[in-house]
Amino acid sequence: MTTTSQAVRFTGASGETLAARLEMPAGPPVAYALFAHCFTCSKDTKATAFIAGALADAGIAVLRFDFTGLGNSDGEFANTNFSSNIEDLVAAADFLRSEHQAPQLLIGHSLGGAAVIAAAARIPESVAVATINAPADPAHVLAHIEHARDEIEREGEAEVELGGRRFRIQKHFLEDVAQARLKPMLADLGRALIVFHAPRDTTVGIDNAAQLFTAAKHPKSFVSLDDADHLLSRKADARYVGAVLAAWATRYLDGDSSGKATAAESDPAQAEWLTVEETGHSRFRQRIQAGRHILTADEPPDVGGEDSGPSPYQLLTAALGACTTMTLRMYAEHKKLPLDKVSVRLRHGKIHAKDCETCETRDGKIDRIEREITLTGDLDAEQRQRLLEIADRCPVHRTLHSEVQVTSRLTADD
Repeated sequence: MTTTSQAVRFTGASGETLAARLEMPAGPPVAYALFAHCFTCSKDTKATAFIAGALADAGIAVLRFDFTGLGNSDGEFANTNFSSNIEDLVAAADFLRSEHQAPQLLIGHSLGGAAVIAAAARIPESVAVATINAPADPAHVLAHIEHARDEIEREGEAEVELGGRRFRIQKHFLEDVAQARLKPMLADLGRALIVFHAPRDTTVGIDNAAQLFTAAKHPKSFVSLDDADHLLSRKADARYVGAVLAAWATRYLDGDSSGKATAAESDPAQAEWLTVEETGHSRFRQRIQAGRHILTADEPPDVGGEDSGPSPYQLLTAALGACTTMTLRMYAEHKKLPLDKVSVRLRHGKIHAKDCETCETRDGKIDRIEREITLTGDLDAEQRQRLLEIADRCPVHRTLHSEVQVTSRLTADD
């Protein structure tokens, strides 16, 4: 089998349809990566394609896309800015999360490198960030349009030539990029960082790499790209970045780019455990690892959280909902019922025990989970009633109603 490149489309932050390509490895992906291209470039630049290909060869799927108004994506470039690029990155991550798996690795070339640093906190599943010839200050890009800056300030917009193509730049772009500050974001990145930079880069000087590296906290790495140019126009340079990046990323991704099983997959005893730990990024944000799957838990702002993931009680009710739909699907298939789709809405709350006529507890408050089940299909009343009864037999439902023993112990100090 060989790697494949699929054309895909998704909706960007502003509602425009964005064009993308998804590089898929020959076998099941170890992880997914999201690639942000350079200023006014596209997903189809040589560097972007070669790096994505090298990562796919190593087992990492890569989504590369055109920002709004660029390449084959819809929308007007003049209406975009650095902030909108960040929003498009978050939308791309949402697409991957919905259709495949959320990206664990974020990669950015030039201004795209600054964008992935800024977007990382909005993509909680990301564990590693890579920048390639990236500026330490997004305002660095203004040097490319300095000749038109007075006109933009005076007229509100101007047409400029960049890389042999003409683009309309509006005043809001200048104001937005000037306000972006990467150093505080790097200090709070909370993810592994690798900085690739060419010492001979005449577009973004090597001093930018030093500033990025210094501002970030460990774990962090730096790789010199020798005599490569800013755009990594030589295939060998781009493939080198991809190969080094794949090897580096395996230390942080929950898979192994060699295709070997992870510790949890190879050791059944380890596979039984689910790990939850604080990320250190905010007060309540937690990283949940269940085998190869990474989840995030948090609390809403009204109790001191950042709402970056579902709350513990939402995860609990989600487990009941998932178990319900799976149980009904298995029963319907076994009985050959015409059940097309199952959906479940759940809500957790607490009520006074005295308000529950069927509860044994009479004092204080008790937990209540409301469950609304929607069955789609050509089912008669008797079949629907039977499925409702089966819903109460799902394993998680039974666990919630049975006696549960939770044992706690401290591990040895590190």
